[in-house]
Parts: sequence; structure tokens; C-alpha cells
Amino acid sequence: MTEAQLRVDLAACFQLVAELGMHEAVANHFSAAVSDDGKKFLINPKWKHFSRIQPEDLLLLDADNPQDALRDDVDATAWAIHGQIHQRRPDIRAVLHLHPIYTTTIACLEDPRILPIDQTTARYFNRMAYDEQYGGMADSEAEGARLAELLGHHQRLLMGNHGVMVTAKTIGEAFDDIYTLERACTFLVKAYSTGRPLRVLSDAVAEKTAQGWEQITDFSQAHFEEMKKILLEPKTFVQ
Repeated sequence: MTEAQLRVDLAACFQLVAELGMHEAVANHFSAAVSDDGKKFLINPKWKHFSRIQPEDLLLLDADNPQDALRDDVDATAWAIHGQIHQRRPDIRAVLHLHPIYTTTIACLEDPRILPIDQTTARYFNRMAYDEQYGGMADSEAEGARLAELLGHHQRLLMGNHGVMVTAKTIGEAFDDIYTLERACTFLVKAYSTGRPLRVLSDAVAEKTAQGWEQITDFSQAHFEEMKKILLEPKTFVQ
């Protein structure tokens, strides 16, 4: 995919997340790798609202260039987290870090596991990495490296007392993943709120369901493409 198309898709991802109410003020960051080695990447400028981000607003940074970290329009946490991921993981092409309400709620529990209670939550069965060592703002390269290490072979990192990071091979897959993850955590929080025992799926069924999700990446891409079309239609946006 060309840099121009990546810019269009990443800007759309920002706008969609804002429409869905998963943004947080002018914080949080999304990035997309441009170069084959992943080290050159697009990311949002410091403190610009997601709903206002256009393709031309996105910054092109180089994880190998420490001078990029000193730019006035680069947020320290963006460089720390995304710079380290793109420095270390050329297979990861898109990184979304945000603080959506229900996912962050689960991240604040003593037991933050996303229990497989339905088809949506089962997508994440044994497929999340967890950070239980929150130590403040993630604004250093050392902290970014720690998070990259914790991510390991997983696609998602639930950041305890903080938020979440999802990664993918395409922006569309990453968008669908965070959309579905937030819905999964919504179901789980609402199920917990009843105070009644949860009916948790068996490991075998949960695993089968998670594998089923992994076989329909075309569904994820189609979801993103449809949402981009809706985004262009005034006053017709639906969740």
C-alpha cells in the first residue's frame, strides 16, 4: 500500500474512533508503518483531536532517528510506545493505543482477563498479553521497550490501570479489532454488573471460536471499508 493510501486510511481510523467515542481528549496515538522494515511510520501530531485529523496532518517519523523525538509536534508518549514497537517489530504494520471506556475498565480490575462469555469475548481467548506494572506516563524509550517486550507474540496488550494497545498487519484489521474488543469488554462489564454468576464458555469452545475469528480477516477489512463509506455520508453515521 502506498504512503498516500496509508495516510487516508489512518486518518479515517482516527475519525471513526472519535465518532465511536473511544478517543480521550487530545491524547492517544495511532501509527502505521510505511517502510518495509517498519521503522519509518506515520503517526498523529501532538495534541490534535482525532476528529480533525486529515491525511496531510500525519507525521512521518523514523524510529532510527532520535532527532524526531525532539520535534515540537511529537508527543513523548507517542515516540516512546510507537517508536519502540516499529523499531523492533517489522511484521507489525499498524499500532493503535487508546483508553476506551469499557476496555480500560476491565484493565483496572484485579483480574483483568477477558473471560469468554459469548462469541465476541471469545475472540480474545488466550490472545491477550497483560501489563500489571503500571508506573506512570509511558514517556520514555525504556518504558516503550518494556511494553514491546510484554506484547511478545501477541497482537494485543491490555495495559493495567492504563488502557490498551492493539496491533495488526493492516489499519483495517486493527480498527475492527479495537471496535470488537471494546464491545467485548462492554458485554463483560454489563454481565459483571448484574451480580449474577457468569456462564463462561469451555476452553474448547472458546478456542474454536477464537480460531474462527482469525480465519476471517477479510471480514475485518470489509468492516473498515464500510465504516469509511458511512463516515463520508453526512448525518448517517451508525455504530
